[in-house]
Amino acid sequence: MSRTTIIVLVALGAAAAGFALSPVADRLRGDDEEANPSVAAGPQTASLAWRETYGSPGEQLVFTVESLEVLRAGWRARVGVENDTKVAWELDDPRATLDRSFGLMLFTTGKQDELDELNSSGELPEPRTATGFAPALPTILEPGDSWEGTMSASGSLVAGSFARVVFGPLVAVGNPPEDLSDTVVWITDHAYHLEE
Repeated sequence: MSRTTIIVLVALGAAAAGFALSPVADRLRGDDEEANPSVAAGPQTASLAWRETYGSPGEQLVFTVESLEVLRAGWRARVGVENDTKVAWELDDPRATLDRSFGLMLFTTGKQDELDELNSSGELPEPRTATGFAPALPTILEPGDSWEGTMSASGSLVAGSFARVVFGPLVAVGNPPEDLSDTVVWITDHAYHLEE
């Protein structure tokens, strides 16, 4: 599978702090009027140990997801990003033209094909944007540097959906390596099935 199909270069809209369940619930139900209404995922903790890379060895960005915890009134994830390239990347520039999208996206399946199709058609679900970071995201991630911490937000997640973690945008400071885009929004290959 081509790693470039996973890179999403879209300007993702800013998401409200509290997300309603209905837009995702409509997608999960499809056109079936008789479908059960959506149910919020109950409290749960998943140890994930996901590690994904973008770029060639020695010139790549590394994304990790250690765990995801669904709380009664929100969620939090232990994540990290490592800059194994020769250029710096902006992570938290308030002047950036793209809205921050670090957070979660909910999908109806955990299949890679669904992610690829929605990305290609420009119909990705709106991100459940993280509102808290501990420690704070760095403004610049220098070559060889990494950030690891917890990101979190309030709001329910739909039980039965599949959560993918979103990182980005990361904007190259200068010219990125040949096989990397200058702006990266990463959506994980891995997905976690949210239980009731």
